[in-house]
Amino acid sequence: MYLRLTDEQRMVQKAIRKFVEKELVPLENDVLRNEREGKPGLAPEKLKELQFKAKEAGFWGINTPEEYGGANLGHVMQAIVLMEVAKTLVPFQFGGSADNILYYANEEQKKKYLIPTINGEKKSCFAMTEPGAGSDTRNIKMTAVKDGDEWVLNGEKTFITGGNDADFVMVIAITDKERHQTTNGREGVTCFIVDREMGWRSEPIHTMGPATPASLIFENVRVPEENILGELHYGYKLGLEWIGYARWVVGARAVGAAERLLQMAIDYAKERVTFGKPIAERQAIQWMIADSAVEIEAAKWLVLNAAFTLDQGEDNRHLASMAKLFGANMGNRVVDRVMQIHGGMGYTKEMPIERWYREARLWRIYDGTDEIQRLIIARNLIKGHVKLGQFL
Repeated sequence: MYLRLTDEQRMVQKAIRKFVEKELVPLENDVLRNEREGKPGLAPEKLKELQFKAKEAGFWGINTPEEYGGANLGHVMQAIVLMEVAKTLVPFQFGGSADNILYYANEEQKKKYLIPTINGEKKSCFAMTEPGAGSDTRNIKMTAVKDGDEWVLNGEKTFITGGNDADFVMVIAITDKERHQTTNGREGVTCFIVDREMGWRSEPIHTMGPATPASLIFENVRVPEENILGELHYGYKLGLEWIGYARWVVGARAVGAAERLLQMAIDYAKERVTFGKPIAERQAIQWMIADSAVEIEAAKWLVLNAAFTLDQGEDNRHLASMAKLFGANMGNRVVDRVMQIHGGMGYTKEMPIERWYREARLWRIYDGTDEIQRLIIARNLIKGHVKLGQFL
C-alpha cells in the first residue's frame, strides 16, 4: 500500500495547479461581476479559448481513451484534476471529453455524436429527472411509442444540467409500460439520442446559485430507430451508470473548493485583529480551522478510494455514495465556517464566499440527495451487498 501520489501524478497536479492559478483565478472578479449583472460567468468563446490553451499544455480529454485523442489518465488522476480546478469559482472544464455512457454508442453514432462532442463541436446533456421523478428515478413518465421506424417521445424532463446549450440529449423514456411496471422500473425504459432539431425545446430554471439547469419539453418528438443508445428496454442501467459516475465527482469538487476556502480563512484569520490580537489566536477560530482541515482530508480519501476502485475495474457505487454524501456535507460545513470567520465581509458579494455558499448547497441535492445516499449505503450493508472494511 502506497498512500502518496506517484511522481507522474504529482507532476500533473502541479501543472494543473499552475494553469488554474495563472489562467483562471485572475478571472474570478470578472465572473462575479458578470453573474451580478445576470450574464454567464464565463462567455462561451472565453471558455473555448481557455480549453485550447490547456490543450496546448497537454491537457485534453483527461479521461478520454487514447484512440479518441485523449490522455486517458485514469479516474484517480481525474479526481486530482477536479480537486485542483474546483479551487476556483471560474466555471471551467477541460475539453476533449464526453459523457461516460456515450461510449456505448455504435460506430455510426460515435461518428455522429461521440467524436464531435470530444472535439468540442457538439454539446450534450443527459436527461432522466422529471417533475415527479427525482430521487425516485423508477417513477419516470416520459413515453416513447413505436411508429414505423421511428419512436414518438412525449413528456418533460427537469433540472437538466447543460440542457439550455445542448445540441443533443441522451434521454430516458418508457418503451414498454407493462415491462416497466413488472420489473419495478428496472426494464422497459430506453435511452435515446435526440438532436435539438428533432423538436424538443428547453426552458431555463433560475436557481439561488450560479447554475441554470433546464426543463426539456418533448411534444410528439420523432426519433429514428437508429438513435437508440445501448439496448432497447435496458436504458435504466445506462442511467444508473451516468449518475454513479457523477457522484464521486461531486465529492472531488467539494474537496477542491473547501481547500481554497479554508486557505482564505487561514490567511484572513492571521490578518484580522480584534481586541489587540489576530483572530487566529482565538480558540473558537482555531477549532473551526482544525475541524475543517480534518474533514477535508477525510473527504479527499473517500473520493480517491472511489476513483481508485473504479480504476481497478471494480464496482465503486457504494464508495461513490459515501464520497458524495460526506464530501457534499463537508463542503457545506466548511464554507459556513469560512463565512463565519470572515464575518460581514464574507456575506458580501465583494468576496467569492457567498457565491460558493450558494453553490455548495446544491451539492447535497443533485445526482442523488443526502437521503438517497444514506438509503443506498445502509441498504448495501444491511443486505450484505457490501461488508465493512471491504475496500481496504
